[in-house]
Amino acid sequence: MATFSTTINTGLPSVTRLGKERSVRLRNLRERLILAALIFCGFFTVATTVTIIGILGLHAWEFFTHEMVDAQGNITRVSFLEFITGLEWNPLLGAEKHFGIWPLIAGTGMVATIAMIFALPLGLITAIWLSEYANPKVRAVIKPVLEIIAGIPTVVFGFFALTIITPTLRFAFWQVPLTNPDGSPMLDSNGNVLTEPLNPLNFGTYNALAAGLAVGIMCIPIVTSLSEDALRAVPRALREGAYGLGSSKFETSVKVVVPAALSGIIAAFLLAIARAVGETMIVALAAGATPVRLFEDPAAILDPRTQVQPMTGFMVQIFLGDVAHGGVEYLSCYTVAATLFIITFLLTLIGGVIRRRFRQAYD
Repeated sequence: MATFSTTINTGLPSVTRLGKERSVRLRNLRERLILAALIFCGFFTVATTVTIIGILGLHAWEFFTHEMVDAQGNITRVSFLEFITGLEWNPLLGAEKHFGIWPLIAGTGMVATIAMIFALPLGLITAIWLSEYANPKVRAVIKPVLEIIAGIPTVVFGFFALTIITPTLRFAFWQVPLTNPDGSPMLDSNGNVLTEPLNPLNFGTYNALAAGLAVGIMCIPIVTSLSEDALRAVPRALREGAYGLGSSKFETSVKVVVPAALSGIIAAFLLAIARAVGETMIVALAAGATPVRLFEDPAAILDPRTQVQPMTGFMVQIFLGDVAHGGVEYLSCYTVAATLFIITFLLTLIGGVIRRRFRQAYD
């Protein structure tokens, strides 16, 4: 077997290193294969992103620049100005179609806002408790459980909202009898009294609040896990310095540790917001399929009791329905998807700016 030798010149007595030529070739081949695999993965990621942008852009361009045939066989043309300024979204029903995107954006914003009002404070408080107060044995159990919850399929959260959260909001556990116009109880064919939920707050079967709470429950593990990692990355010396100045544990946690970890906490918040904006199955099951009627009542955006249709819910409705390929309804789905992509992209850019603004480095 052939061998080779290498002399290392370090100013000290020379050192000769012997090795097998075959093992060196195998090592070099392995390193080249690993480098090629890494380059392929990076190229594949970039190519996938560019392909998605290209498909969305191509279909959106076709949506605004070409005449399309709708499900009734009518020729339809949509202007970009109508799309970005219109307050009515009605691409499926009726002879006159409307393609104003704001009702879908309003529905997405309602669900995401409710989710974040619920998830961000609760997730941050849980993260502070895990990082600063919890026993290490308790932390070792609770954090994996939270991460397991983050892996639950979103369709499960959707059914949870539809079967647990909504009936609770409607007081389904408190049934009241239905009455006839004359005040007598309404009976079924077997003579039993018909009942309905008490529903003192007048929640619909599908509503934005139930969907938002379910999305918030789904986002809590994301906020908690990432925020707790950021809090634990704060150097111990900062805590000890605060204790040395007479601060209590609560003051140290809130006034020293949280500001020091603010960059990571903001990153967790923005990731949760982007996750809530792009959520699909929960809103498809629990939020409803009727866009907010902003053209009739702009204040409807403030009422979480009624059903809404977010952008992702509309896309599910289109691809589960019977619409013609290349028709106006079909292409409108790609235009909505492009709008959603732009919104999440802007959230990412804003998050990068905020992280750089509040980033702190420690030796």
